[in-house]
This record gives sequence, C-alpha cells and structure tokens, in this order.
Amino acid sequence: MLSYRHSFHAGNPADVIKHLVLAEALSYMAKKDKPYDYVDTHSGAGFFELASSDAQKTQEYLQGIAKLWNYSGSVSAISDYVALIKSFNEDDKLSHYPGSPKVAEHFLRRQDNGWFFELHPKDLELLKQNTAHKKSLRVTGSDGFKGLLGLVPPASRRACVLMDPPYEIKSDYDVAVKSIIKAHKKFDSGVYMIWYPVVDRERIDAMESSLIESGVRNIQVFELATRADTQERGMTASGMIVINPPWTLKKTMDKVLPELVSLLAEDDGAFYRSIQLVEE
Repeated sequence: MLSYRHSFHAGNPADVIKHLVLAEALSYMAKKDKPYDYVDTHSGAGFFELASSDAQKTQEYLQGIAKLWNYSGSVSAISDYVALIKSFNEDDKLSHYPGSPKVAEHFLRRQDNGWFFELHPKDLELLKQNTAHKKSLRVTGSDGFKGLLGLVPPASRRACVLMDPPYEIKSDYDVAVKSIIKAHKKFDSGVYMIWYPVVDRERIDAMESSLIESGVRNIQVFELATRADTQERGMTASGMIVINPPWTLKKTMDKVLPELVSLLAEDDGAFYRSIQLVEE
C-alpha cells in the first residue's frame, strides 16, 4: 500500500501537465492580497535529484521536462513553467525537479498557509526536511483524503486543493472523487484539482460521470496523452480535473496543450483534451 514513490517518475509528462496547471492556479490565487490556504493531499518527498538511482532507473524525465528545457516557442505559460523549474537548478543544467510542495511554495506568500499530507515513511521524512524552513508549511503523516475534510472551510475562506493519489489501489479513483465532493459540500468556493493517470479509460469516464451526477458546477478537464489509448499495461495519458478553475485557465490550456502534444508525443496517436465538463 505504501510502495509508490514519485522519485521514479519525477519530471515526466504527467508532472508537466500537473505542475503547469497547478502553477497557473496558484499564480491566479496570488493576484489578490488576501491570504489563501493550499492543501496537498498526497505530497510525496517534494523535491527530487534526477541523478538519483530511482530517477535514473526509469529516466522518465527525458520524455517530459528535458524535452522542454530549451523551449523557445510562443506559449508564455510553457515558458513560465520551464523558468519555474529552472529556478530550482543551477547553471541552466537540469539536475533537480520540484514536486508539487515545492511548486506550491514558490507561489505561497507570507500570509498564506501550506498543508501537506504524506503516508510513505521515507518520503514523509524527506518532505519534512524540504519544508522545515517555513513555519507556514505544515506536514502531516496521515491520510490526505481524510485530512482535507478537516481543513475546509479554511479560516482564510480561500483555498486551492491538489489531490494526487498514487492510484495503486483501484478504489483511489472513487475515493478521490467522493472526497472532493464532500469537501466541496463543506466549502463550495475552493479551487479543487484532481490529478489522474489514464491506464484504464473506463475508470476516468467513471470519475467524470460521478462528478457530473454530483451536482457540482464549473468543472474543467485538461488531459495530455503522449500516445494513443491502449489495452496494454501502462499509462498513456494523464490529466487534471479542476473545479472552480480560474477564469483564465481554459483559454491558457487551449494554447498549452496542442503545443505540448507536438513537443512530447511518443506516437501518432497522441492527443489532448481541454473541455468544460460541467458549466458554471
């Protein structure tokens, strides 16, 4: 149950789409002076060395951030994302990749709070080390699904939530949706994001159907597929379901996603989705 470690997958195409959307959302949240709370339900270690044995075993970053490292295109959101990742590296060399806690920390100001949950004992200790320098970043070694419900509504009355479970257990797909729906009932104005992997398309269809049937409004979906859906084992795509997205997000992703497909595609079956799943 606790075998998943993101160190094997840091910087891959799934991280690109996840962290680009996260950065856009948090950047938008920070435009107002009012404080906000960021909740990361499945945080991981928070920061990764790409020369480590874990990262080198799979080298998934070569299919993701490495292909964007020298990006010179016209889509500013991609340029901003690459600049963000470069800020964690020296001499313009790709050696480290930030997880969602570090991406979030970049945007969290003095008046904001960060809440991070992680169950894997080794990653929990690393996460504590990677966030120890700021008292406003709080790390808990407990279940993020349940932890989220204890944090909403936040005292700030503004919140951005990232739910990024490992999906090692098939029930995580259903639990993720139900947890977000419960949190939304307690605090319906928060920005809620669910990252998902496409290993079995039917599971993603089920997640979307559950959200549509829940009555939750204003839901968008952004998906990046580097190869065609297949019945063979393995992830072909990943995406972000966003509830109460910034009003600028879809317009931005309509430019970002076709560009990412052209840059990161592994075969001719690569595609993207940028849809309004449920209207406001």
